[in-house]
Amino acid sequence: MQKDFGIHMKGGVITERDPDFTTIRIRAPAGILTIEQLRGIAKIAKKYGSGVVHCTTRQTIEIPHVNPSRLKRLSQQLEKNGTPIGSEKDEVVNIISCPGTERCKYANIDTISLAKRIDERLFGREMPVKMRIALSGCPNSCTSPMLNEIGVIGRIRPVRTPGLCTGCGSCVYYCKEKAIKIRNGISELNEEKCIQCGMCVKSCSFNLLKTAHHHFLITVGGRRGRHPKIGRELLTVETEDQVLFVIGKIIDWVYRRAWSGRLLSEQLDEIHFEKFRNEILKEIPEAGPVKPVNP
Repeated sequence: MQKDFGIHMKGGVITERDPDFTTIRIRAPAGILTIEQLRGIAKIAKKYGSGVVHCTTRQTIEIPHVNPSRLKRLSQQLEKNGTPIGSEKDEVVNIISCPGTERCKYANIDTISLAKRIDERLFGREMPVKMRIALSGCPNSCTSPMLNEIGVIGRIRPVRTPGLCTGCGSCVYYCKEKAIKIRNGISELNEEKCIQCGMCVKSCSFNLLKTAHHHFLITVGGRRGRHPKIGRELLTVETEDQVLFVIGKIIDWVYRRAWSGRLLSEQLDEIHFEKFRNEILKEIPEAGPVKPVNP
């Protein structure tokens, strides 16, 4: 259970350069806010801050220049507005995502609904290290999921309908990885070059390229900052429930094993990443093939 140390100790209350003021970070899973919530934030920022807000890299909003003596009342107003104080310390911080299949023509998964489900289960959980979770609907990775402690990427595996390919070349033209060639009037896919983005499937005018399965690639241990590092590929799963299960297991593993004062990316080997990968493969609830990813 999350401990309550009082409003001044919440992760979303950030002391400014001038210690007489604080910045308040708001909880906004997937960066989604209603018009009514935005109006409420504007009123609160005008009343308790300096009349401006700041949009952050984690798809949320900050109210700067707040007098700490007014935090309790401000917190109550934010709760009433449906936009409570967020998280920024060694916790599970704001979950971010791209628009997903709701709006993006490149997306393979519904990132926003999944981000909200992750937020409901894990947001604000106290951790030994900061845990940033990012979701991307496709390998374009607009939210940089592999530069977060936990990343989720939606992918699809293309399959050509045998005997019907016209050799029109649309898939070749749209494949940015140059993984497809036309040979003897038929498209051929180089599996080693394919990153499973699904662009070829969407580009086929004759609907002859099909999706073998939608799936989620989960990565662990990425980081941004002054020394960026790509996260390690953990595994792929096929359902949102499996994603939630795996992320929950990652959070529990990090909570039990990781040390404070160091980034997760710096201690993956010490906390036995490969052993964790092998163990979790045996525990995931079945829902079609669950696949390990080659290290």
